[in-house]
Amino acid sequence: MNQAEFFTISDLAREFDVTLRTIRFYEEQGLIEPQRDGRQRLFTRRDRARLKLILRGKRIGLSLAEIREIIDMYQLARDEASQSQKLLDLLLARRRQLEEQRRDIDAVLDEIGTLEAHCRKVIASDGAVA
Repeated sequence: MNQAEFFTISDLAREFDVTLRTIRFYEEQGLIEPQRDGRQRLFTRRDRARLKLILRGKRIGLSLAEIREIIDMYQLARDEASQSQKLLDLLLARRRQLEEQRRDIDAVLDEIGTLEAHCRKVIASDGAVA
């Protein structure tokens, strides 16, 4: 076994700035499958690429089920176009969700601004009376 072809759990945790527990969790979920050398986990370049995809998916808000579906497609399918279409569909749905959340946040911020202005006006008029 050529050590240069493998990464330890600590190597990956450091590289991706995640905890060992996080990597073990993804292993428990079957998203990555390191080899074992006694008690030591040895991760391949494929595992490293999968971990990178998992973390990227989580960062943009995909669920583990969605991430698993994408990973499974890359493992099973030979048609990159269908894989890319599935990923694109997920990304577009996530974009719509985030844009809707942004509109909701903007509406709440506008309402807060209105209430702040009202409070300041009341405070200013009460101060002028006193």
